[in-house]
Amino acid sequence: MSFMKHSKRFCFDPNQAEFVGVIWLTADTHPHRLRAGDVIRFDNRLCRVVRVNDCSAVVLMNQPQRRFETRFRGPVQFQPPPKIFRISPQSECQILNRKCK
Repeated sequence: MSFMKHSKRFCFDPNQAEFVGVIWLTADTHPHRLRAGDVIRFDNRLCRVVRVNDCSAVVLMNQPQRRFETRFRGPVQFQPPPKIFRISPQSECQILNRKCK
């Protein structure tokens, strides 16, 4: 059925100015929010913030090197993989590499 023809529905008025706006967001809009690349102190250890979104911040924490002695070979040491965990992006932890103005 063609009773709903709207031929001029999508035409634009040439007399109307275009709405174009640029919104500048500075990094200091949330000074206490974690950002990717921040170095924080968590559980008395240094950690790096890998990724941040609205609800969580992904944090990477290196684990200490493990050293032990086997029964026959003597001392052995290895580096375990880093721990990855999530915290709130507004958590109250000490940011070490942020320069305050």
